[in-house]
Amino acid sequence: MNSKKTAGIEMLSIISKTQLKAARVAGFTYIFSMAIVVIANYSINFRLIIPGNATETARNIMANETLFRINIVCNLIYVANIILLLAALYVILKPVNRNIALVATFFKLIFALMWVITALNTLEAIRLLGNTAYLSVFKTDQLQTLARLHIASGNDAYYIGLPFWGLASTVCSYLFFKSRYIPRALAAFGIVSSAWCVICAFVFLVFPEFQNTVHPGWFDMPMVIFEMILGFWLLFKGLRPTGLAQPSITKQENL
Repeated sequence: MNSKKTAGIEMLSIISKTQLKAARVAGFTYIFSMAIVVIANYSINFRLIIPGNATETARNIMANETLFRINIVCNLIYVANIILLLAALYVILKPVNRNIALVATFFKLIFALMWVITALNTLEAIRLLGNTAYLSVFKTDQLQTLARLHIASGNDAYYIGLPFWGLASTVCSYLFFKSRYIPRALAAFGIVSSAWCVICAFVFLVFPEFQNTVHPGWFDMPMVIFEMILGFWLLFKGLRPTGLAQPSITKQENL
């Protein structure tokens, strides 16, 4: 039993070239993901979508259709970026616990799929506001309301995916804490902030009025802060040895 435990510790202490490269990729994709979200929300969505006003929202979208379509592209780029991120995290964390790393990958993939649904709903909103012949049976205000409903459905998809994002981040943070590839204090903050996000997301889905107690922006904000710090750490610091053995490069990686 002791020999197996020692072998496991030594395996964690060996950081391969593949893991180091994956850490840089993960760091970049963490940061790039946040940048895409900021661009999509603050440069497009918050400018064009007027809460509680379907008519004004429809006018803004049709007056800036190309900009609104860029929002769809941003969503798809975000999905591709998330898939790249989950692959990089799996490479990094597989030596710690392969099965748990797979679970985190699966959770994050579900979250990415929710963004695909958001992109589809956004595209459908544009279609409803267009000049398609078969839509002429509807009145203008009806189409505007339906378009706003599709946009809201995209927002709902985010909150369906949010607990899976939180679960993925919780699991990854646990594996980082166990491996000591990053400072344990940072990993612990990741566990707490991610678990907080999961709890808030589930409570909100059951009790929508929860948003009156805790603003939805605070559901994921601590976790976002953690992932931003983690992104910069992985990009510029990389992975550090566990302290239980000297880091080395495997012989096969050198060949």
